[in-house]
Amino acid sequence: MDKKDLILKVMIDANKPLKTGEIAELSKISKNEVSKIISSLKKEGEIESPKRCYYVPKK
Repeated sequence: MDKKDLILKVMIDANKPLKTGEIAELSKISKNEVSKIISSLKKEGEIESPKRCYYVPKK
C-alpha cells in the first residue's frame, strides 16, 4: 500500500473530517509529507475540505 492509499484509508476509517496532524499521527507519516500528499489528493479530486484545515474523502 502506498502512502496515498494509506492516508485515504485512515480518512475513511475515521469516518469524520480530520486535520493534517491527526492524519499524520494515525498513519505514522510525517506531517510535512502528509501535507504534500493531501495537496496532490485534492488536485486529483480524491478528497475535499468541508471546513478549513479538515479533510474527508469524496464520496
